Amino acid sequence: MAGTDPALVTLVVGDEELLAERAVSGVVAAARAADPESEVHDLLGGKVSVGELTQLTSPSLFGGRSVIVIRSAQDLPKDVIAEVVAYAKQPSDDTVMVLAHPGGVKGKALVDGVKKAKAQVITIGKVTKAGERLEFIKGEFKRAGRSISGDAATALLDAVGNDLRELAAACSQLVFDTEGKTINASAVARYHKGRAEVTGFNVADSAIEGRLAEALEQLRWALGTGVAPVLLVSALAGGLRSLAKVSSAPRSLRGGQLASHVGMPPWKADRVKRQLNGWGPDGLSKAIQAVAEADEQVKGGGADPAYALEHTVQMIVANRTGR
Repeated sequence: MAGTDPALVTLVVGDEELLAERAVSGVVAAARAADPESEVHDLLGGKVSVGELTQLTSPSLFGGRSVIVIRSAQDLPKDVIAEVVAYAKQPSDDTVMVLAHPGGVKGKALVDGVKKAKAQVITIGKVTKAGERLEFIKGEFKRAGRSISGDAATALLDAVGNDLRELAAACSQLVFDTEGKTINASAVARYHKGRAEVTGFNVADSAIEGRLAEALEQLRWALGTGVAPVLLVSALAGGLRSLAKVSSAPRSLRGGQLASHVGMPPWKADRVKRQLNGWGPDGLSKAIQAVAEADEQVKGGGADPAYALEHTVQMIVANRTGR
């Protein structure tokens, strides 16, 4: 195997979900970069049966590499843990295996056994301190080829809160909606002023999931505390675009395969898939059109951005339920 190939067996340990998921996705991406035809099998620990691993790691008649991802590996049955540990000692050159374990006592035999087998171990530390979250924010902008000033990073953390997923989404939104190499504090204030737990993403999720009263309450709170209407429209548009991506994906795709196809982390693809319940193609199309009209109005085409946003939220909910 080439030096750039991932290890044959990798154990990702840690319960910081976003970072652990990125580590898993990184290994899968490296395997697929080395062999784009690799077939990815995305499994949940509690659903892996005895003998399934042997079947998946057996050489294919058609050749090619396979990638096996086992999430929630702490839930693997005892007999399957024994199979995984035995396999890790003598892995196949044609298979890349990634195990995700949150740490802790449950499934410790797996962690210990795989470590003894000399598998690659990626340890994900829990992000608990404000300084660590600030470094995470700076890292998000660096990944996007941008930077953020120290006071802006602090302001963003104060505005959005401690959840890494929300922080990552907020960083992504700022990268998309701002220009210039460095994000400053005024940009953060413009887009994220207000109560930490009320963001455009919360409003979008509530509307997309059909919770009209909750979505309107969150929207009014956000507007009342100074959240920019353009940010709220952007969040609504982003949520609907995600629905459209997942809706148009082949129905046979599951787990990591679906996530790879639509270009999302698996946790987000799963969430969007659940949000699709109640949506049809016609309703989704009308909702997207309503957001496009709201975007024009909040950017100067209308006299009352707040009214435009409330009307758009109502349209989204109505088109989801068919009313």
